[in-house]
Formats: sequence, structure tokens, C-alpha cells
Amino acid sequence: MAQQEMVIFTRTFDLLTWLLPVSNHFPRAHRHTLTNRTLDAAFDLREYLEEANVRKGSARQERLARADEALARLRMYMRLVARMEWLSAGQYRHVAVMLDEIGRLLGGWRKATRA
Repeated sequence: MAQQEMVIFTRTFDLLTWLLPVSNHFPRAHRHTLTNRTLDAAFDLREYLEEANVRKGSARQERLARADEALARLRMYMRLVARMEWLSAGQYRHVAVMLDEIGRLLGGWRKATRA
């Protein structure tokens, strides 16, 4: 029987599949600044989680801390994108809910790792 994927991996994958097409509608003038930073933070988050999953002990804790930092950057970038009105109110609510859930899952994983 195949091992079931952790929920945080499903949610971050869902975030990426939502964010990639949405970011295509951000202004071209900002593609190499805010758009790239936003996407980099989202990919960094996912990659740090993948790295944490294959490590143990302090190496796992360190990757989870980096994932938490990437999540904080992504939240800030999404607030800025919303303030620039590149997202509708509904889109911003949707991504805020996604980021909140990922944050809760990450916090739980960090807490379980410290125990």
C-alpha cells in the first residue's frame, strides 16, 4: 500500500497551481521584481518542505524554519500584490485562507519535530 502524502504537500501544490496562472496577469513591468520574488518564495516554501521531509533531527528543524521564513515572505508579497490591486478581493481572500492553512500545518509539524 502506498504511503499517503502529508496534507501540507497537497496544500502547497494547490497553492502553486493557483499562483502560477494568476501571476501571469501581473503587470509586465513587475515580472522581474515582485512577480519573481513571489514565485521564488512559493517555490522555496515547497522545496524546504520537501527537504525537511527527507531529513531528521536538527537538519529537519532548520529546513522547517526556512520554510516558515519563505511563508512569511510569501504572505508579505501577497499583501503587496493585493494592495497594488493585481488580485481581486475574492482572490486575495482565497490565497489568504490557503496561506493560513499552510501556516497552521507547518506550525504543527515544527511543534511535533521539537518534541
